[in-house]
Amino acid sequence: MNATPVGALLLCRAEPSTVRPAAHLLRERQLLAPAGDDWSVLVPEGKPWREAGEQVDRVLAGWASAVAVATNRPTLALWWDAERAGFTLASGFRRPVGYVWLADGTPAGESEAMHTFAARLGLDPVLDVQSLDPLTRPDTASDARARLLGLVAVLTRAGLRLPPGLLPGEPGGRLRATARALGAETVEWAGWRDAVRAEFHAVEEGLDHWLKERDDQDRARTLGAVQLAAGVPLALYGLRRGSAGWVAAGAVLMLNGAVALRRLPWAKPIA
Repeated sequence: MNATPVGALLLCRAEPSTVRPAAHLLRERQLLAPAGDDWSVLVPEGKPWREAGEQVDRVLAGWASAVAVATNRPTLALWWDAERAGFTLASGFRRPVGYVWLADGTPAGESEAMHTFAARLGLDPVLDVQSLDPLTRPDTASDARARLLGLVAVLTRAGLRLPPGLLPGEPGGRLRATARALGAETVEWAGWRDAVRAEFHAVEEGLDHWLKERDDQDRARTLGAVQLAAGVPLALYGLRRGSAGWVAAGAVLMLNGAVALRRLPWAKPIA
């Protein structure tokens, strides 16, 4: 890897139209582009991991959780700096799963995490897991960037196609320049009012489909209450740590919970 590489990519298993409202809630300018069949990639335009000394993996974990909750789709954060590289996979209310390598490629995670990662993305339990297992074993010929590239190679079987030049291990500035040259869409923070409006619209559409399919209002009520209860402490945790990613994750949970409760027949409309 380069002497001082710092960069990150967010990969969501959803179309850009689904990811766009969630990206607004991150409160950081992002570059959004399609990345294969039902995949999108977000390239952060800022450097939030350098604010208040927060590490890139913590910031990206919060962002991945926010996007995963808002889109109800698995979201994978790939990140790297001069000392380490790794990934965090967020999917719904499950605890995020991740793995870390040192800069020289030395595994610093639990092999079971890779199996959980494969299961949550619906990868082949035999062929894909066999391809992932070597990433958890020592290999003097593979540094951290090679490990991430190996991970991306396995995901191509699940439809991921990263745009040319948007590869793990590249410095953040180079990623941003490449994304702009490829015509990636800029998603900017436009204030809470517009972001909330977009998120309410996206969640309402998904909830309408969910209720029609299941006709289960008790489950919707429970889901909304759980999301509200989980969102408040998560947002407060983010505020205490000064982490925009975790604040966004908490905000998304609260918004989703409010929408779920609002759409039930007994609920009064929210002004």
